[in-house]
Amino acid sequence: MLLAIDVGNSNTVLGLFAPATETEPAHLVADWRITTPYKQTADELGVLFQTLFAMREIAPSTVTGIAISSVVPPLDATLRRVTETYFKVKPLFVEPGVKTGLPVLTDNPGEAGADRIVNCVAAFDLYGGPTIVVDLGTATTFDVVSAKGEFLGGAIAPGIGISADALFARAARLTRVEIKKPAKIIGTSTIDNIQIGLYYGSIGLVDGILERMIAELGPTTKTVATGGLAKLIAADSKYIQHTDERLTLNGLRLIWERNQDRHKRR
Repeated sequence: MLLAIDVGNSNTVLGLFAPATETEPAHLVADWRITTPYKQTADELGVLFQTLFAMREIAPSTVTGIAISSVVPPLDATLRRVTETYFKVKPLFVEPGVKTGLPVLTDNPGEAGADRIVNCVAAFDLYGGPTIVVDLGTATTFDVVSAKGEFLGGAIAPGIGISADALFARAARLTRVEIKKPAKIIGTSTIDNIQIGLYYGSIGLVDGILERMIAELGPTTKTVATGGLAKLIAADSKYIQHTDERLTLNGLRLIWERNQDRHKRR
């Protein structure tokens, strides 16, 4: 089976895929979301992974391939040691030189985050193009795939969590609140006011950028949201058509399949 690992700034998501058979395509059999382990050693992380597998009664020895997308470079060496020591598998990192099937047409292709490329690979496979992927995580990113399956670029904005942290840090009298959909649009308490501003402010940001991108790409443009806050924001968005919290994991699976022969030779 394939273990896909998406390492984000706040959370790390793992997904275990069963291989395709004559009667069934490759499919996700288990997935986990953990806090990104900035300070854990390789042994600590190995114990955590083994515990997650044990909770689902899955043997680590069933893993025959590992694909990793990481936006936290200091963790890459630790993850490499974990996968080689505890799973006995050399991982495939999504990085320059890896075959993705997605031409990158930006000014500096090496700048594009691995997670953004992986998301676009999955989105184009599922929906075709042109498509816009909105990843609602630590940052809110917008990634554009052309009708030909090319990565054209996008936009990056602060995520709702970053906006909330900045507000609470700079306004001493404001207390932290749960980020959720508010019950009303005109707040009658400080908590109401903050929740309304954070929630509808984020939706306004997302829809404002999507409106302009769709106007440039054309009315046939598809939109898909992913990330930890995708369902929350997509619920009231005018322009988000699909929500797929496992988009990155499926993109890792596709990239692994496209590199499998070369990876085995190496």
